[in-house]
Amino acid sequence: MVYILLLTVSFLLTYLIKNYAIKKSLVAEVNERSSHTVPTPHGGGIAIAFTWFVGLFYLYFSTQIDTILFYALLVGFAVSVVSFFDDLYELSPTLRLIVQALVALCGLWIIGGLQSIDFGIFVLQNPLLTNLFAFLLIVWYINLTNFIDGINGYVGSMFLFLSVAGLLLFGGAHFGVLGVAVLGFLFWNYGNAKIFMGDVGSTLLGYNIAIFTLYYANIEAVNLWIWIVLYSLFWFDATVTLVRRKFNGEKLSQAHKKHAYQRLTQAGWSHLKVTNYSIVVNLFLFSLVWFLENIAVSFFVSVAVLYAIMKFVDSKKGFQ
Repeated sequence: MVYILLLTVSFLLTYLIKNYAIKKSLVAEVNERSSHTVPTPHGGGIAIAFTWFVGLFYLYFSTQIDTILFYALLVGFAVSVVSFFDDLYELSPTLRLIVQALVALCGLWIIGGLQSIDFGIFVLQNPLLTNLFAFLLIVWYINLTNFIDGINGYVGSMFLFLSVAGLLLFGGAHFGVLGVAVLGFLFWNYGNAKIFMGDVGSTLLGYNIAIFTLYYANIEAVNLWIWIVLYSLFWFDATVTLVRRKFNGEKLSQAHKKHAYQRLTQAGWSHLKVTNYSIVVNLFLFSLVWFLENIAVSFFVSVAVLYAIMKFVDSKKGFQ
């Protein structure tokens, strides 16, 4: 019953935000870096954030979530607030990065840091190195999720997938809450989008997946790699694109349209087609961690498949 209520809240709030944004002309205009062709309202991520935090408090007061995980996820509120104002006023990248770094440090401190990283042939337990990795992972996930949020239904479908995957693999009512919060928004964003998520939603979702990754890694080291595989479609695209732009001598803070999903739309694929194929890829990635006992094999297979996909995208629209 609670999940139906939260789904309804997300759905209706997205609808109200959409209408308000249209009335106040709060729309994402079309420019040379846009993947959309029609000015579209943004800020739908507010509905995701509101529903998520309401559900999170419900889980806390009904003792359905670990207190440590609750407080670590609650810190994400700061990311949402800053991103909300960034959507409105375009805050400086430096200010955003400072807030993200502070949020990452706080979230990492709450979960007790990352205890170890199991590489199979050896286990890294140096707290300086493990926590540096964890800090960078949080900051990178916040930003890359924002970078990847560029076409209809793409980020929403990914986090609906992650919510279901988390529920099947680990249980936990928090995955159900996240799933319905995203699903209510996704109704208005999937296919012919009526509203966009905006930074307020994408950065929060990026922070959440980072915390899930580290929290479950502390329960069992292998879980780190499970979450990395599950999220690999996004981090692989964003990381490879970042490295390639660096080698091109580009200014990394400048907006661009060079991610794989963007180049596919430039090659003539519709938003819906790209999003639907991404769902197929994600289901394949889930099957790797579900059916293969050796997570190292799952990881290397996932990277090999994603590399092949990247080469396919290059053949459709070259990286320039």
